[in-house]
Order: sequence, then C-alpha cells, then structure tokens
Amino acid sequence: MAARGHVQDPNDRRLRPIYDYLDNGNNKMAIQQADKLLKKHKDLHCAKVLKAIGLQRTGKQDEAFTLAQEVTLLEPTDDNSLQALTILYREMHRPELVTKLYEAAVKKVPLSEEYHSHLFMAYARVGEYKKMQQAGMALYKIVPKNPYYFWSVMSLVMQAISAKDEKLAQTMFLPLAERMVEKMVKEEKIEAEAEVQLYFMILERLGKCDEALEVIRGPLGEKLTSELQSRERKCMMLYRRLERWPECNALAQKLLLKNPDDWQFYPSYFDSLFYLMDQPWSPPEEGEHCSEGSVHHTVAEVVRFVEERIKAEDGKDSRSLRGPYLARLELIHRLRERGYPEENLPGEPLDLMVQFFRMFGDKPCCITDLKIYLHLLAPDQHVQFINRLSELVPLGEQGEDGFTFPEDTKSLQRHLCVCQLSRALGLHHSLDVSGKLRLITELKAHYRHGLKFGSTALKTELQFSDMYCLMAAHVYIDLWTETGDEDMVWQGLGLLEEGLSHSSSNAQFKLLLLLLYCRLGAFEPVVDLYSSLDAKHIQHDTIGFLLTRYAESLGQFAAASQSCNFSLRFFHSNQKDTSEYIIQAYKYGAFEKIPEFIALRNRLNQSLHFAQVRTERMLLDLFLEADIVLSLEESVKAMSLSSEEDDIPWDSLRDNRDLTVFTNWDPKERQLTDEHRIRSLEEESMWLQIRSLTLRLLASLTASGHAPSQQNSEISNENGVGDKSSLLRSLLSQLNQTLQTAAQIAEKLVQYPLLGPPSTRLASALSIGSCQCQAAALQLSVHLQELESAGLDESTELQTQICYVFKSLVVQLQEMLNKCKGDLLEMKESKLKTQPFLLENLVFFVETVSVVLWTASYCAKILRPLKSSLQKKKKKKKDANAALPLVVCGFQELTGSLQAILTHAVDHIRGQESGITAQRLASLSLEGTSQEEASFTKAAMDKVQGSYLRSLQEVGDLLKKRAETIKNLKI
Repeated sequence: MAARGHVQDPNDRRLRPIYDYLDNGNNKMAIQQADKLLKKHKDLHCAKVLKAIGLQRTGKQDEAFTLAQEVTLLEPTDDNSLQALTILYREMHRPELVTKLYEAAVKKVPLSEEYHSHLFMAYARVGEYKKMQQAGMALYKIVPKNPYYFWSVMSLVMQAISAKDEKLAQTMFLPLAERMVEKMVKEEKIEAEAEVQLYFMILERLGKCDEALEVIRGPLGEKLTSELQSRERKCMMLYRRLERWPECNALAQKLLLKNPDDWQFYPSYFDSLFYLMDQPWSPPEEGEHCSEGSVHHTVAEVVRFVEERIKAEDGKDSRSLRGPYLARLELIHRLRERGYPEENLPGEPLDLMVQFFRMFGDKPCCITDLKIYLHLLAPDQHVQFINRLSELVPLGEQGEDGFTFPEDTKSLQRHLCVCQLSRALGLHHSLDVSGKLRLITELKAHYRHGLKFGSTALKTELQFSDMYCLMAAHVYIDLWTETGDEDMVWQGLGLLEEGLSHSSSNAQFKLLLLLLYCRLGAFEPVVDLYSSLDAKHIQHDTIGFLLTRYAESLGQFAAASQSCNFSLRFFHSNQKDTSEYIIQAYKYGAFEKIPEFIALRNRLNQSLHFAQVRTERMLLDLFLEADIVLSLEESVKAMSLSSEEDDIPWDSLRDNRDLTVFTNWDPKERQLTDEHRIRSLEEESMWLQIRSLTLRLLASLTASGHAPSQQNSEISNENGVGDKSSLLRSLLSQLNQTLQTAAQIAEKLVQYPLLGPPSTRLASALSIGSCQCQAAALQLSVHLQELESAGLDESTELQTQICYVFKSLVVQLQEMLNKCKGDLLEMKESKLKTQPFLLENLVFFVETVSVVLWTASYCAKILRPLKSSLQKKKKKKKDANAALPLVVCGFQELTGSLQAILTHAVDHIRGQESGITAQRLASLSLEGTSQEEASFTKAAMDKVQGSYLRSLQEVGDLLKKRAETIKNLKI
C-alpha cells in the first residue's frame, strides 16, 4: 500500500498506524488497531475495510468478505475507503466487485474526473470493453482531453478484436472507431504519436492499406518518432501487403544505402526482385521508376548493388560490417533455389565463407552466421573448407600432449568457431569410437588451457573456453547413445560438473546436467540446478517442462510438488499482472501493445504446460493425501474438483515449449524435425487426456457419493444417482477409447533426438499395464452401482463378475510389481550401471495401488449397508448359518491380497535401499582420467546414488501409509 503524504484530514492521522502495520506485514496488530478505532468512530468506513484486509491476509476470507460487503452497501465516496476496497477485492481475485464500487461512486459524484477514470480502469481489469467505451466518452465530456477520447476509440477496437463475429467487427466496431478518429483529424486535434498509431492500427485491421500509407507518408506520419525507422518499416510492410514491389524494392535500396548492416531490409529487397522478375516488370521510359525512386529489377543490378556495399566495407579503415557479406551468401542461396546457373552466381560459396571467417572469425556470432549457409557447400568440400579455416587460426607452439593452443582470446574464438563448424558439418559424428575419444581429449585440453584467459573473471561471467567443455560433453553423449557404454555419460556428467565449478552462471551446463540427471532417473540434484537457472516469467512456460516431466515419475514427490508450484504460481499471477499491463498501456497511450498483452494472456491460458501441471498437481495431491491426511471426498472438495466439468481448452491448446533451448551443433539430419514436434504434441495431448479423465473419474467416485440403497430406479434418478451413473459410464467409455488411441501412438515408438523433447510417460504406463489396471479398477464402480440397485439376494451372476474383477486386479498388480524387480544401481566389472526405468515402474505401481485402494474403499461403503441389511433379514428368518455372500468373500480376499502385495513391495524397496547404500562408489576405478576429473565424476555418481535413495525412501513411505489404509476396508 502506498505510503500516504502529509494530509490535514484527521481521519488520515487516525488511520496511519493501521496502514503502517499492514505495510509491515503485521496483520494481527492492524486488526487490533482497527477494532480500537472502530469503538470510538463507528462510522469510519475505511477502518472497517483495513480490518478486512488484515483478516484476508490472515486467512479469514469469509469474515473479510462480510465486512467489505457491509461497507460496499453503504456506497462510500471517500477516497480512502474506495482505494482500500479496491486493494482488498484485488487480493480476493474479485475485480468485478471494484466496478460496482465505482459505478455507485460516479452516480453520487458525477463530475469527478478521478472516479470516472478509476471506473474506466476497473472495467479494463475485467475486460468490459463496451462499458469502457461508454466510460471513456463520459470522461471526455466532463474533461475534454484527447487521451480520454482515444481510450474510448481503443475500447471500440478491443470490441472488434474480441468479437466472435468477424463480420460485426469489420462492419460496425472498426468503421465507428475510424469515423471517431477521422473527426479528430478533420478538427486538427491529433496531438500525440499514440493517436496516430491507433489510427494506423484501425486502418490496418480494416484492410485499408492505401489509406494507411497516406497517413504514414503524410503530416500525421511525422509524429511517429519514438522508434527508429518506424515510418519506413510501416511503409515497407504496407508495400508488401499491397504487392507494390517496385516501391518495396526502391525503399529497401534507400534504407540499405543508409545502413548496409540493417538485415531486416535485405529479405524485402531480394523478395521484391524475384516478384518483379516473375511478373515481369519493366521501368517506364520516362520519369521516376516509382514514388520511392529507382528500382533494381534484374539479378545483375542487385548483384552489383551488394558488391558495391561490400567494396565500401572493404575500403573502410574502421571495422567492417557483416550485413553485406551475409547478403551475398543469402542471394546465392536464393538464386540456387530458383535454379540460377552456377557460373552466373556472385562467387563460389566456399571462398566467400572462408573470406567471411577471415574477417569475422574472432566474433562469437560467426558460427551462427555461417551455420545457416553450410548447405551451400558440396559434401566433398566439407573437409577442404575446415582445412582452409584451420589455416587462418593462429596457434602457438606445441604443448606436452601434442596439441597447439591459441595465445589470445581472439585466436581462441577462431579455433572454437572451426570446431563448432566441424561438428555442424557432421565431421565429429563420422569419427569412430577411438577418433571420438581423441577428439574429447583435445577439446578438454583446449578447455583447460582457455581457463587462464578468464582467471580474473567475475563469478557471474562465463569463461572464454566454456563451449569446448560443452562440445566435449556432446561427444560423450554421442558415444553413450551409440555404444550404450554408461561410462561415457558418467564422464560427461563429471566434465559438466567441472565446467560449472569454473563458470557457475553457465545456463547451458545447467540445462544439460539437468537433462542427463533426469535421463539417469536422479531428480534430487535437478531441483537446485533449475532454481539456480533463475527462470523468469514466461520461461516457466517455455522450459518448465524439463522439470515437471520427470518430477513425479522419478518418485521425488515433495520436489514434484515444489516444481508444479514454480509453474502454477507464474500462471496464476499472469491473469492479475496482464490486467495491470493493460491499464498501464491505456495510461501511457501504448495502444498497439494492448492486443499483444491480451494475446499473451490467451497464449498462457491455453498453454499445454499449464493444463499438464494443473492436472498432475491435483493427482499428486490425491496420491499423497487422499485417505491418508484427508478422506478422498474431502481432498476432492478442497480442490474444487468436478467430474462434470472439463476445464482444459482441448481445441485451442498451445504448445509453448522451447524445444531449441539447448545449444546444438548437430548437422541438419540429426536435428529436431517438424514431424518430431507434431508427434511430441500428439503424445503429450494423449497423456494429458488420460490423466485428466483419471482425475475426473476419481472425483466421480466421491460425487456419485453414497446414496442409501434404492430398489426403485426411478427414485434413484430423482436423487440424481442415475445421472451420476451415466456420467461415470460416459467418462469410462472416453477413457477406454483414449487408451485404444494411445496404444496406437505408443506402437509408433518415435525416437526423439536426445536434445529434443522428452518422451511422455505414455509408452511406459501402457507397457507396465498401469493405465489398463486403473481403468479396470474404476470400471468396478459401475458394477457396484448395479449391485446396489439389485441387492445381494438376486445378483449371483453380477457378484461372480465383480469377484472376477477383484482377482484380475490382484494379478495385474502382482505383474506390475514383478516389472519393478531388478537392481536400480549395480556395479558390474567395476562399472556403474543404472536402470532408471525400474524407478518409473515403481511410481506407476504406487499410483495404481492408490487407485485400486480408493475403488476398494468405495466398494466397502456400498457393501457395508448391503451386508448389514442381509444379516437383519437372516435374523428375522433365524437363518444364522447361511454362507456369506460371494462378493463379500471376494472383497475380503482382495483386501488380504492387497496387504500381501504391499508388504512384498515395501520389502523389495528396503532390499533396494540396502543394496544401493552398500555400493562403495569410492572403490570404482575410472581409467584414463586424472584425479581431479575422477573427483567430479564420483561427485556426480554420489548425487545419483543419493537421489535414488531419496526416491526409494519417499515411495516406500507412501506405500506404508497406503498399507495402513487397508485396515479401514473391513466390512
């Protein structure tokens, strides 16, 4: 809350201590102080609201809301109460109540500029664009200032953008907005750049490109001064839209003469050339070619233009610009695509790229510049190209290990660029195992030699030679994936840990370590690595998947909860934050940013990652707490989880993952393809559907609740049980269909590149039988509802069917447990081997056991009253020796078997813990590594060992808690 300045109002003086307490987080004292003040001044509304803020912040939401409503009903008009209520309602996430507050205030004080503007902003928070338009005009009538008028115009534009009917937007909202602005233009009242920007936006959305061009090139366009070349860029965009290629070409030419390094205009220049050639276009015999000047409409003219820019750069005394040299390569690329004769190209790509390297090889950007043009080289030129580049790298005398090293950072950068280009051309990948090991030795030697150049660097700065270390780790990964030799991944981890010790801020080291630890099934070291990345804002959506994909599946439930919270906190604050950005955009007239903020909000609300994290977090809470801390019913209620509602926007889900976050020098054929992206999204959506349906089915176990047994189905329909039964059947049918489709997807076995998207848990879940077993358990609830309607007397066939399902569940769980057997970590011939899939299988087993136990608990609720009513009947008939009903015996067998399986599983986990603890990693001999390297590798091994123990401990503890719940299943 903003600190208040010195005001004479005595109420401000009285309220000051409460404000101070709230600002310092001392909410209890704020409440006490407010109570004292209210005893003396009952009508001091603001004190009541400040007390409500204190109550809200101490978790007493209901009391806070009641107090706030008392004050709201009085329709206060004092500034203190209104501002305090605004803060309170925002904290309650109820911005719609703020609008009612200011609507009442504006009625009482109709000429207040302040209250009218607050009302406008309140509407902006909830996206009431029509009311914003009206509020803006009302404000303009009271205080005729331009910004208020244009607030109203922008609100019309927002109505057009948000309108579901595009025709309505084009025929009503936008034309009205255009007329409103034209009125101001005619009256010569346009004052600010923002107003011209808004006029341009309206014309652009109406498709009136000619009129927009007139505005930009006319006197109004002179107001566009906040961005460099704003007018030129807008003109270029409009010329392209209007397909006025002569003007596009001439303007690009003029702009490139001014600044030959401005890359954004080269593509327009080349595009326009080819469009002019295709039309075909010829210049008029007299006068200017077009309104922008002369046009280059032949390849020869464009080549000459680019060559002239290069000559100008070559003749400079100062440092040359890269733009013209890259433009020549881009032109060759485009001419080749069009089948232009090789002999007429402006140079041989190999020579031109060598020349580029000679000039710019000591810049870190050289690799990214040249990498996109490597396809211009013929395969038989690759080795020749690298040899010619190597000749341009000044290296010093030969060292002890036979390698020559650069003597300064510029030479180091050149050498590094050659290594990166070699890898991008596939020369590293074509080496045999011994060749790759030699390459790793060389890269490590260069890395350690280069550390001397950064000996005085700050902790937050990267070392000059970090990329050697990263590349060596990539070669280790190549060897691991090709040979399956796990020693390679351990040495790669050790090298990255060593790199991180010298360069603690290197995000690429952290990301690759994170990936490798997850692939080895060790989640514990990953949490700290991700935290140290200090992911900001939207990165929780773009790279959060690296963490949340593995969190729960590797058995670290506490860390998984924390990981989900990282992401969810960002998504939930996005709604509130975006409203504030929109309000700021209105205040400062940044109208063109408002649709961008709305688009960002939609993009995040429709995020696949958001839907996944939300679903996984709720499932995780159920696995950890339902029937342990709270009952399943209470857990579902606490989450406000509904089986009827599906809140995932399936049709508009967006994949916002950044799948290129890892630095990667692999050749094109080894990189991520569009096909991989499509398959990954399909797989992720399918797994999300399965998890979402499972969650809704678990909610329906409680929602279908437990109505007393009704023989008459009509009565049960009146009680809503029939509806719930049909919902349950519908959800089960959807789940079964989804599982069939999922099985087809899993059969395709798509192999993604290691640095691409991680595979989902889908294939593993189906192969271990987890999904099938959970679906079978949930199917039981339908049979039990039928049994409840039929009663125990006349349902022998149904009871036999239910008993068969009981036995089948036990068999399936036993098979799942068998697939968890094996050593997670073992030493073979003094080499460390891991089997992380066993850990993932164990987590599937725990999840499935939980679902089976919840279904068993549901069975018990239904069977208890049925059994007791049967016993009463028997007492009346004095038939005490009658056998127990079949289903009751079957249920007792089920609970006994579940107890045995869980005991067996807990024993297996104990055995694994003992086995892993007994592994003496210190005795491992790491051949061919120095003592320092060995220490980093062993540290990585220790982290994996510790993580496995932590996972086993958490899984074991959860299984023990689940075993305890079996005692409550007696009927």
